[in-house]
Amino acid sequence: MKYTYLPNTKIKVSKICLGTMTFGNQNTIEESEEQMDYALDSGVNFFDTAELYPVPASPERYADTEKIIGAWMKKKSNRDKIILATKIAGPGDYTKHIRTTGFSEESLFEAVDGSLKRLKTDYIDLYQLHWPERLTNTFGQRGYKYIEHDKWENNFEKVLHSLKKLIDLGKIRHIGLSNENPWGVMKFLELSKKSLPKMITIQNPYSLLNRLFEIGNAEICIKENIGLLAYSPLGFGVLSGKYLAGKMPKNSRLKLFPNLSRFAGEQSMNATEMYMNIANKSGISLTHIALAFVNSRPFVTSNIIGASKLSQLKENIESININLSEEIFGEIESVQSLIPNPAP
Repeated sequence: MKYTYLPNTKIKVSKICLGTMTFGNQNTIEESEEQMDYALDSGVNFFDTAELYPVPASPERYADTEKIIGAWMKKKSNRDKIILATKIAGPGDYTKHIRTTGFSEESLFEAVDGSLKRLKTDYIDLYQLHWPERLTNTFGQRGYKYIEHDKWENNFEKVLHSLKKLIDLGKIRHIGLSNENPWGVMKFLELSKKSLPKMITIQNPYSLLNRLFEIGNAEICIKENIGLLAYSPLGFGVLSGKYLAGKMPKNSRLKLFPNLSRFAGEQSMNATEMYMNIANKSGISLTHIALAFVNSRPFVTSNIIGASKLSQLKENIESININLSEEIFGEIESVQSLIPNPAP
């Protein structure tokens, strides 16, 4: 395994991060524990979760993923070996069963205390805002559209003050963003200069099918020392190639959750076929090429992988040992220029 540090800290994390959003739905408790055992034994010390998980969100399974992780850490007595990241859910119709009060101080304290209890720990290494409170382009929306009826009022400074209190209490160590755009990132950075905590990571989608992060946020990461925690690096499994030729494997994510199919459009499949041709020519699996590409980016702190099968997890983790040639990088850029970012 390869390691790096969370920006602006001495916290050493694996370049591969274990994503857990399938734990408690697609994966049983036993399967989830098997994945965590294997990941930790393979050198993965960075786990990412959220109060929202498992997906899709539902009142019946609310925060079951955190409960599974907490029970496992307690059973294994290994909390000191894990760098743990979790998130507070943002507002929306599908999170009304969690709360409707956004990132108010009361909400943040309630969410953190709930996560601490479920995770059976007294601190969280990295606490993230899962998505912005304001109406902006997230989750598949390619561009920003001004929405006049957005009732959000600028509360960035209040949020940072609340998070500072949680840091001062020792409940969380560091803070990060998720599904955030350049304006939001820079506003938080600007306000952190007022003796407030700095956002050190941003968890956004990034893959061969979605490199929109490079347009604005990547430069911010390099210049301001913030790390990308890349999620969906395989585009919901599309970049494994398993959906090519119209295939829809049983129990696959797109089969189970067709409403999450933003990665499976015609252009995405066309690009994936081109990437598969690169893989076949090189003798490297498409999964390995896709993940190794993300691993190689200088603004990526850790690559969040998720799997519903242990065999998938093993292949994903093995990607850390893959080094792509300049020729492959060149071919990747050729596909990107022909079909840029087909799955935002």
